[in-house]
Amino acid sequence: MRKPTISILIIIGVLSVFHHSIYARSIKKRKLKKLFRHSQIMNDHFTGFALYDMDEQKMIYELNADKYFTPASNTKLFTFYTCLKMLGDSIPALRYQIRGDSLVFWGTGDPTFLHSDLKGVNGLNFLRSSNRQLFYSPGNYSGELFGPGWAWDDYNDYYQAEITALPIEDNVARLYADRDGNMQVAPRYLKRFLNADVNYHPARFNVKRDLLTNNFVYPAGEIPPGYKQEIPWKTSLQLTIALLQDTLKKPVSLLQTPMPADTKIIYNANADSVYRRMLQPSDNFIAEQLLLVCSSIKFNTLNADSVINYAKTNLLNDLPDVPQWVDGSGLSRYNLFTPRDMVTLLLKIHDEVKDEKLLYSMMPIGGVAGTIKSAYKTDNGQPFVWAKTGSLSNNHNQSGYLVTRKGKRLAFAFMNNNFVRPGREIRDEMVRIMTYIHEEF
Repeated sequence: MRKPTISILIIIGVLSVFHHSIYARSIKKRKLKKLFRHSQIMNDHFTGFALYDMDEQKMIYELNADKYFTPASNTKLFTFYTCLKMLGDSIPALRYQIRGDSLVFWGTGDPTFLHSDLKGVNGLNFLRSSNRQLFYSPGNYSGELFGPGWAWDDYNDYYQAEITALPIEDNVARLYADRDGNMQVAPRYLKRFLNADVNYHPARFNVKRDLLTNNFVYPAGEIPPGYKQEIPWKTSLQLTIALLQDTLKKPVSLLQTPMPADTKIIYNANADSVYRRMLQPSDNFIAEQLLLVCSSIKFNTLNADSVINYAKTNLLNDLPDVPQWVDGSGLSRYNLFTPRDMVTLLLKIHDEVKDEKLLYSMMPIGGVAGTIKSAYKTDNGQPFVWAKTGSLSNNHNQSGYLVTRKGKRLAFAFMNNNFVRPGREIRDEMVRIMTYIHEEF
């Protein structure tokens, strides 16, 4: 009997390796399937999952990946990608035109204008340094104060600030107890609307704003030490003018005039810093306002619907499923996306940013920063997951990037809707599964 030649042995070896590779991949898929099948938590509600190998450019595992889910703040990834495609490296603060001894300016929707964290002051300094008479024109905004499908009774909660052409200081009043135990508010202009009410007795100490006005009331009596609260104020043209004058220490008049095509632009904050602030703490206000900024650049008007329709038609027409996208932040339950849409979007974001280190620095970082800082632990001090969370009552999702111990780069969407158990249990089970994937693959 003849001995096999070296060539035959090589072929057999290659086939063996190939078979082992196929087998390994199938085991991987079966293990993932088993993870979900045996999870007591993931089987009592609607769960969707998609896991994509970014190096081999193929989907590894899908569970209800073609079904639509309420994404909550995963919607901000749609806003993020749209901004990457439509905006430059800085956020426009104001549009303006010089008319003789007058300076007429229009808002761009810029969320950084005197923002509590981003502190965009270029627009403010430009207006402050002008020796011309200032006129603010509001006519370029067409939209509602709330997004479609928002809960009206969340108006008193910090995360639902009203949408405006020229937001100031996040459109949010910051209330706090000073060292002497007195109630204070920023901006200070709002102090005139703040009153103690002997007839107001909430279950726990808090300030409540009237639904239709800026009357803020709090319980009469001692204010708890360290008290802090943020409440959106009721926006109006009159309040905008008053706040501008109070901040600039100079007159500002209202002028209803169309914005001409030849306006000049003053830019504020670095765009990457704004995106990081939107994504890591999941800032709804910034997300909504950024859609108006995109509209200002693209259409010379402020209309979020125009931007969303443009993005769906021209930027997102290659998604596997048509997204039902209605706002910038994800506060609306009208938004509906599939897990495989989210993964495709993540790949598009990755390709657009190009710099992986920069991209990861803008996302929430497991064990390090943002909304998943306390959810994940690092692996010997190194983060391995960068993901946007999305939470509404009975809904919790994560979509982002994961690197395994073997160096595999993965994109994933993990979506959970309509559960009735505590959200923390859902989050912890998601973390357990994603950590297993990191450790095993």
